[in-house]
Amino acid sequence: MELAEHATVPVINALSERHHPLQTLADLMALEERFGDVRGKTFAWVGDGNNVLHDLMLGCTKVGMNVRIATPAGYNCDDLILLKTEDLTKENGTEPVFTTHVAAEAVVGSDVIATDTWVSMGQEDEYAKRLSDFDGYEVNSKLMSQANPGAVFLHCLPRHPEEVTDEVFYSDASLVFPEAENRMWTVMAIMAAQLGKH
Repeated sequence: MELAEHATVPVINALSERHHPLQTLADLMALEERFGDVRGKTFAWVGDGNNVLHDLMLGCTKVGMNVRIATPAGYNCDDLILLKTEDLTKENGTEPVFTTHVAAEAVVGSDVIATDTWVSMGQEDEYAKRLSDFDGYEVNSKLMSQANPGAVFLHCLPRHPEEVTDEVFYSDASLVFPEAENRMWTVMAIMAAQLGKH
């Protein structure tokens, strides 16, 4: 952010504490590859209220998806991002954002279930506490079964076993590897767009 403030050329945010926009582009591309038009689909987040969630909230709402969020108490998403997302729901005709502290409540009626690492870079000393706080947030077959038929799973990687079971991670419902590939294509597209037509 400091570099962007002083730069005379575009600076692409690959990841910051508050935002992760390039990941959202890759995720939305993976969803469009699976579903085609995603308008009217419902996205459910089960996990930490972090940078990955922030841009998925904004991005999903912009393309006409409903957003449902489950975070443990004390791990809520940023209030300002939530307000911005609520504004976008009105602009794009989607349902108001649903928030809860119960993972199973968030996934009801969803077409997409996404999570991220429970312990991000710089939080390693909180590992034991976070594992306890996120009890009940593992994405497993039972949780997936409470979503709509044909629901898919997203995780931006790297994943840890406590976040999602192998049964879900390696299933046909998992889009984790197309997501990862799409990071390359979406980054290339952003760079090409910044360079303009030559």
